[in-house]
Amino acid sequence: MFPEGGFPMAAGRLAQWSGTAWVSTAARLGLAVVWGWAGLAKIADPAEAAQAVRAYEILPESLVKPVGYALPFLELALALLLLIGLGVRLVAIVSAVLLLAFIAGIASAWARGISIDCGCFGGGGTVDASKTEYLQEILRDTGFLLLAGWLIRYPRTRFSADEWLAS
Repeated sequence: MFPEGGFPMAAGRLAQWSGTAWVSTAARLGLAVVWGWAGLAKIADPAEAAQAVRAYEILPESLVKPVGYALPFLELALALLLLIGLGVRLVAIVSAVLLLAFIAGIASAWARGISIDCGCFGGGGTVDASKTEYLQEILRDTGFLLLAGWLIRYPRTRFSADEWLAS
């Protein structure tokens, strides 16, 4: 009855776009808060951030400081890009890779019996074995990974630079 792309199909697309875009906006802003919080917590004390990286006993010592010092800046850049909504899919991909690395690092420390605080939101380093929270940290980061995955699949969001540039 309606031609290809007629009203019912367009209305369906609009409803899908509207709901999905709002969920994506919430995911984008939520992930921006996470990265902003993590970056701000670390940037004030880069030596502590490097110590958190060192505690994982994964990287060679020559990379500990560069990674520890650069990580807060990367996290803040991701937060800013997500906040303004620029390059959402690409930022979500970088976020997913970083979160997978964090999950792998935490799982590695847990499997090797190293007692550390993840240092995800500041702090970090060796702690008493009773103070470790590996499962909670992995589950939390998996939740953040799901947000990033959603944004990879549905990067179109409201109130974003991407939306403004596309119009």
